[in-house]
Amino acid sequence: MASHRSPRRTPLPGQSWPARVTVLSAAAAGAAAALTPAVPAGAKPGDGKPSAKSVNSRIDRLYEQAEAATEKYNGVAERAGRLREQVSHAQDAVARGQAEVNRLRDGLGGLAGAQYRSGGIDPTLTLMLTEDPDGYLDKAATLDRIGSHQVRELHRLRSAQRELRQQRSEAAEKVARLDGLQKALARQKKNVQKKLAAAQRLLGRLTAQERADRERAARGGHHPEAGGAKAPSGRAAAAVAAARSAVGRPYAWGAAGPGSFDCSGLTQWAYKQAGTSLPRTSQAQRSAGRQVPLSQARPGDLVVYRDDASHVGMYMGNGQVVHAPHPGASVRYDPVGMMPISAVTRP
Repeated sequence: MASHRSPRRTPLPGQSWPARVTVLSAAAAGAAAALTPAVPAGAKPGDGKPSAKSVNSRIDRLYEQAEAATEKYNGVAERAGRLREQVSHAQDAVARGQAEVNRLRDGLGGLAGAQYRSGGIDPTLTLMLTEDPDGYLDKAATLDRIGSHQVRELHRLRSAQRELRQQRSEAAEKVARLDGLQKALARQKKNVQKKLAAAQRLLGRLTAQERADRERAARGGHHPEAGGAKAPSGRAAAAVAAARSAVGRPYAWGAAGPGSFDCSGLTQWAYKQAGTSLPRTSQAQRSAGRQVPLSQARPGDLVVYRDDASHVGMYMGNGQVVHAPHPGASVRYDPVGMMPISAVTRP
């Protein structure tokens, strides 16, 4: 087997040992320099920590992604809730249908018992009590041997059994759909938690002063002064009052009050206090009324943000909204133009 060891090099004539060491050292230094990344002008060598601005930008992006995932979660949860009610109603209908089938069978069984006690069961009753009344009724030649009451009862049994089969099929379909939605909820929840955990890790990389600066920069809002624009209706005014009362309560993803909120949970809850039902997600809330220009916004209007409508707040007047911003923050006032506006909707 051939050896893979490199052959020993013979020193060049006239090259002494110290000279050879010098040459090799220079070659090694050149290789190391080639592998070392260039240090940008003005940067300190060895300083690889990203700037606070870069970290804050990544945190904001993760919060934006988490909010979009939260709204998807809310939408799936809303559909799952409606479907869960439908499943309950369908199962109740199956139970009632089974009870009706049992009652009709018991009635026909009582008729058979009476005939047996009076001298035996008519062959036609034996057919009536089979598991296949449809097949029995197909035998038209025997119908003249059954009284009209028995025929009506058998028709009712057949109809009840057909309806019961349909109800069972619909209930099974709804249960399967609900199972699929619950799995989708679990995936969305995992996605939200992953984004929020990543944002929390990045926050941990900021110094205490950098975190304080970040929070101070985020708080651009203030309580609107009295005497501003008036709400367009009594229910809008009631919703504004409810939103004001929620200021200071914590953000919690997937929450719709009264102790904590996410963005669309806050606006839905506020309008619920005013006796008005809004959809659960910010995407659906964008279409839950008449859209107006920002220049005509009035207290109680919903201000929907970003192209994907993943955030929503309530206009309070004087260029301010109340909204639930993100985890770690409380419901607060902020400038209406805090992020790109998708629509202004008046419920």
